Amino acid sequence: MNVKFLNPFLDAAHEVLEAEVQVEMQRGTLTLQKSALTTDDITVLINLVGQVQGVVLYGMSKTTALNFVSQMMGQKFEEFDNLAESGIAELGNVISGRATVKLAEAGYDSTISPPTLITGKSVQISTLDFSRVIVPMSTELGDIIVHLALRESPKNATENYVPLIQDAVRAK
Repeated sequence: MNVKFLNPFLDAAHEVLEAEVQVEMQRGTLTLQKSALTTDDITVLINLVGQVQGVVLYGMSKTTALNFVSQMMGQKFEEFDNLAESGIAELGNVISGRATVKLAEAGYDSTISPPTLITGKSVQISTLDFSRVIVPMSTELGDIIVHLALRESPKNATENYVPLIQDAVRAK
């Protein structure tokens, strides 16, 4: 994956977490993963299509998700109900939307899908031949793990691109 696609997502995550959740973020060490298994309780999945294509995953523990949504909504959430699910899915959506603005500023137009929320550990999410760059981020409310499986679309392919990535998402 090209680093020029990585930084817009990390910058967007930093900006959105600071603005919406009022937390400071510390970035951990980048790693490369080919495994299709997630290790997080909650995962928000966003597809990208256009000049940049692929999948972005935001993973976190249930405790972190409850802490984030409690902070965002200004009320304590004890269980991961429909409102909490919606809040966390929207957090992933806002981060990805902000990242696509940054990608467009760099000359790469892309569109994001509505967020998909996946609950449960050891869920298999295959990104097929896309290796994933994993970026852990720490906050005082918990950790969020950003998985990026992105690549530039072949030239002239963006107008006729049919998003096959959705077919690649399989949950056990």
